[in-house]
Amino acid sequence: MPLPILSDVPAALRFLSRLPVRLPSETAPDGPPDLDRLGPALPIAGALLGLIGAAVLVVAHGIGLGDFLAATLAVAVLVAITGALHEDGLSDVADALGGMSVARRLEIMKDSRVGAFGVCALILAFALRIGALAGLLAVAPLAAAAGLVAAVGVSRLAGLWMLAALPFARADGLARSAGVPGAESRRLALGVGLLVLTVLIVPLIGLTGLIGGALFGLVAYLLVVRLARAQFGGQTGDVAGAATLLVEIAFLIGLLIFAR
Repeated sequence: MPLPILSDVPAALRFLSRLPVRLPSETAPDGPPDLDRLGPALPIAGALLGLIGAAVLVVAHGIGLGDFLAATLAVAVLVAITGALHEDGLSDVADALGGMSVARRLEIMKDSRVGAFGVCALILAFALRIGALAGLLAVAPLAAAAGLVAAVGVSRLAGLWMLAALPFARADGLARSAGVPGAESRRLALGVGLLVLTVLIVPLIGLTGLIGGALFGLVAYLLVVRLARAQFGGQTGDVAGAATLLVEIAFLIGLLIFAR
């Protein structure tokens, strides 16, 4: 793996999480992240975040807390270290769907308050993610851990590709300030993500599990793209965050189905 990608991992971790990661030679960031440069490092950074959640998952299960509680603790840790970044996006997108026009939906999406649609979306998202992890734990704890690391890593591709899949829905916001990652950056990120998947999933779950999880994740991504185009006229940072979380959940569910 090229050294520049690895050197960008700390910056990618800072973008995706609240972890205080900084190389001694790095200066404080000034301005929005350069996603064209950071793109290939995002799957690795995501996998490292997933590794933290996986460690909690395995330890909690190992000390006898049971499948459900272990999965809940792992998800709770991931939410804490990411600052609920993608959960916030999902709730905003869900609330915005209640608007009667594109302009109204975008206005609702910018509102920091969480409405009924947002609450329901978060409840369902947590239930699906925890349930899938608990199901994988019942299959094999190491398979569940590998699946979580892979899911968190590969799902970070969804937000990156979303920025290039649709035009900006509005003139301001984080998505526009971060720019559109170029084709080379996206292709390299995809290659890194596939490598992460292969290394983690094939030895413990098998090629069928990898294909099943990847297909479910891809379908979830394409559905979010179609929804965003129809309802918002494009993408925003919240849409990218929602896509990331939904791809993570879909990947875990697909993995669970084919792991059995």
